[in-house]
Amino acid sequence: MADQSVTAGLTRSRARPGEALIKILLRLCAVVVLLTTVGIVASLLFETVEFFRDVGFGEYFTGTTWAPTFKPARFGVLPLVAATFLITLIGAVVAFPLGLASAIYLSEYASNRVRKIVKPILEILAGIPTVVLGYFALTFITPTLLQKLVPGTEVFNALAAGIAVGIMIIPMIASISEDAMRAVPQSLRQGALAMGATRRTVATKIVVPAALSGIAAAFILALSRAIGETMIVTIAGGLNPTLSADPRQSMETMTAYIVQVSLGDTPAGSTAYKTIFALGTTLFVITLALNTLSYRIVRRFREKYE
Repeated sequence: MADQSVTAGLTRSRARPGEALIKILLRLCAVVVLLTTVGIVASLLFETVEFFRDVGFGEYFTGTTWAPTFKPARFGVLPLVAATFLITLIGAVVAFPLGLASAIYLSEYASNRVRKIVKPILEILAGIPTVVLGYFALTFITPTLLQKLVPGTEVFNALAAGIAVGIMIIPMIASISEDAMRAVPQSLRQGALAMGATRRTVATKIVVPAALSGIAAAFILALSRAIGETMIVTIAGGLNPTLSADPRQSMETMTAYIVQVSLGDTPAGSTAYKTIFALGTTLFVITLALNTLSYRIVRRFREKYE
C-alpha cells in the first residue's frame, strides 16, 4: 500500500508541469480570442465614429432612402435593416419547424442505425457553401417554384433568398436541439411511458419542455447566423435597397451592400466607403444582442438533473 501511495504521488507530481503548461496555453488562447475581438470592435468603432461625424444619427436610423453613392446622398438605413429582417423572418419560418421536427425525430423516434445515417447527412448540408445555396435559389427556387406558384415574383427577390437562408440554418437548429433533447434524462421518458403516455406526448409534453433552453438557444443562434449571411442574399436577394414588405421584390440587405461596396469603385476614406463600417457596427450590435438574449434564456430556463 505504501509503495502504491508513493507511485501515485510521483505520477501526480510528474503530471503537474504538463498541467501547468496546458493552463498557460489555454490562457493564451483566451487572450488571443479576447484581443481579436477587441481589435475587430476597435477597427469598426473608429471608422463608425468618423462616419457619424458626417451623417447624423437621425438621418441614419430613421431615413427611408439609402443612396450613399448618389447626389444628393441619402443614408437612411431602414431599407437595408427591413430587408435583412424580412429575409431572416422568412428563413425562420422555413427552418424552425423543419429543424425542430428533425430534432424530435432523431431524438425520440429514430433508431441508432438511422441516426448514424441521418445526422451526418445534416452535417453535410451544413457544410454546403452558401454561394451554392445562393445559386440554387437563383436558378431553381425562383424560376422553377416561385415564379410559377407566386405570380409577380421578380428574378431577384427576398422570398427565394429567405427560403435558401432557411435551408442553410436547418442543420444548426436540428443538431443543437437534438443534442439538448438527448440530454434529457431517460427516466423522465420512462416515467411518462409507464403512466400510459404515447411517444408523441412524451416528445412534445415532456422532452421538448425539458430541453426548452437548448432549443431556444438554437433558434436564436440560427437567427444570428441568418442575419449575418452574405452570399445567399447577395446572389438571390438582389442589390436594390427598397423599403417594402413584399418579399417578391428585389431587396438589398446590410451584408449585401457591404459586399457591393467592398468590391466596387467607392473611394476609400469617403463617406460612402465609411458606410460599410457603420453597417458592420450595426450588424455587430444586433448579433451581440441576440447572443446575449440566447445566453440569458439558457440561464433562465436551464433544467438541472441529478
